[in-house]
Amino acid sequence: MRLKETNSACLSLWQVVIIGIAYMTPMTVFDTFGIVSNITEGRVPLAYLLALAAVLLTAISYGRMVRLHPSSGSAYTYARKVCGNKTGFIVGWSSLLDYVFLPMINSLLAGIYLQTLLPEVPVWLSILVFTSLVTFVNCCNIKTLANANFIFVGIPVILMGVFIYFVIHNLLRDYGDSHIFTTQPLFNGHNSIIPLISGAAVLCFSFLGFDAVTTLTDETKSPVSTIPKAVFYTALSGGCIFFVAAWFIQLYFPDNSQFKNPMEALPEIVLNVGGKLFQTLFLIAILLNTFASALASHASAARLLHIMGKNNNLTHRFFGYLHPANKNPVYCILLIGLISLTAIFIQLDTAVSLISFGALVAFSAVNLSVIIHFAIIKKETIGIKKIFHNILLPLAGLGCVAVMWVNLSFDAFILGLTWATLGLGWILYCSFTKKEVAISE
Repeated sequence: MRLKETNSACLSLWQVVIIGIAYMTPMTVFDTFGIVSNITEGRVPLAYLLALAAVLLTAISYGRMVRLHPSSGSAYTYARKVCGNKTGFIVGWSSLLDYVFLPMINSLLAGIYLQTLLPEVPVWLSILVFTSLVTFVNCCNIKTLANANFIFVGIPVILMGVFIYFVIHNLLRDYGDSHIFTTQPLFNGHNSIIPLISGAAVLCFSFLGFDAVTTLTDETKSPVSTIPKAVFYTALSGGCIFFVAAWFIQLYFPDNSQFKNPMEALPEIVLNVGGKLFQTLFLIAILLNTFASALASHASAARLLHIMGKNNNLTHRFFGYLHPANKNPVYCILLIGLISLTAIFIQLDTAVSLISFGALVAFSAVNLSVIIHFAIIKKETIGIKKIFHNILLPLAGLGCVAVMWVNLSFDAFILGLTWATLGLGWILYCSFTKKEVAISE
């Protein structure tokens, strides 16, 4: 059945993909390289390949659920439709950790980058200006946001290309062809698999943009066909960017011995490869990349709040409101802006811990929703093809997610469980007061 498109459905396939890639923050590969290189024993590109494979399995499950339920809300909507209102609420409530805190992290990172570039400007002022600008752009038409992301994603990707040129030029000058045409970044003599899995688990959180694009369903042209493609293309495109960048970084830095501080290796990576001027330009590009990610994550968070408000999980009058002209959830956008301002007071590790838990809940819920709907409810399990699509593929995705659960930090687990407990408390309250947790769309 063909869905009737509203006037707000204006996004094309590639506009949605760009928003998803922006959400991922492609240049995060430079931020995490030192950490992951230490974990994987110098095999970061291989870890990215494993992470990409795991993410694509879950992305397939997302695509199937989008075709089944083509409306905004991502994992929250799918779990609610398949498993009921209460389960859907818990999934959506837990996913809020991912969606709501990522814009705040972007604001915090922007403050750090601006402090490096403009040390005389207070961090709190940088965060305030950055967050205000992101909120303002999000209050505009969604198409304006998508077009802006073309610029803010494009420039950093171009600079990543320049970085690769410097790497090749320097290696050819110093060592010759032998250091270029090699598989050393993948196979360096270390064969242990556990470090690779641990590294891949860390890197999986770089791919969150493929989940975020499903929140744009209501604003996308022909969402039944467009969003599943966007989910897959976002994951694949982001994975390719991450892999290529990691390959050339690993080529130039086989291990962490050249880094004074491997946990914050980005400035040293860029300085050693391209010099001081290039380092400054790169930091500016990272700031633009962070701005693009902030725009995308801000938009996705606001739309998840909106769909939960529309379903009466949250106050409908506030969260369910759409601006009559721009057709966007302006109150939710403003609220996310206010939450992002807490970056002035919060520590980065706390926010990151909350995001990890929310993302894993969403990934688990979507893979389980595919199995429950197609294999258990519809009983589509006759024949090898249906068994493969309805059981084996989502189980493989669920298995990959289980590995990530095992590698989740204890602090993230405790903070996440605390948040989930608050959601369970709300469900109990609704049960005692005879209030519906959600209403039909």
